[in-house]
Amino acid sequence: MAHSARGIWHSEDETQAYAQALARNPVIRNCYIELKGNLGAGKTTLVRHLLRALGVSGRIKSPTYAVVEPHEVDDLAIWHFDFYRFNDPQEWEDAGFRDIFASPGLKLAEWPDQVAGRLPIPDLSISIELTGDETRHVYFKAGSETGVSLIQGLPHAL
Repeated sequence: MAHSARGIWHSEDETQAYAQALARNPVIRNCYIELKGNLGAGKTTLVRHLLRALGVSGRIKSPTYAVVEPHEVDDLAIWHFDFYRFNDPQEWEDAGFRDIFASPGLKLAEWPDQVAGRLPIPDLSISIELTGDETRHVYFKAGSETGVSLIQGLPHAL
């Protein structure tokens, strides 16, 4: 079983292909995915492609200021978090996010380190590193059998 994988994205089309592969896997309906990387690495772009592939229509806003943007498609609850502006992990408790993470659905979190110790172990961790030529080196790490399944469904042309 693949507990980790890596990829190289040379274009946004390749980012989209990975998002579509993730969306096709039925286990995505109930999992937690964390996204790591510097500003501009492509975390939100990946999430937007994933949400589109799952059927979200209309404007997809970044939750940078709102912290969380909820979506629902075909009885699938999706929460997109961006913890970039969190200064104190206690804000997690105060906002009631523990209940969301305990409920069924897809949870996507950018900047999870800002609430270290509060989040559950992710089913899948995706780290994106932007190189000088706009190429992205992407690392996938499973934290559960759900994560392993998601990794196994990724494109293998790496």
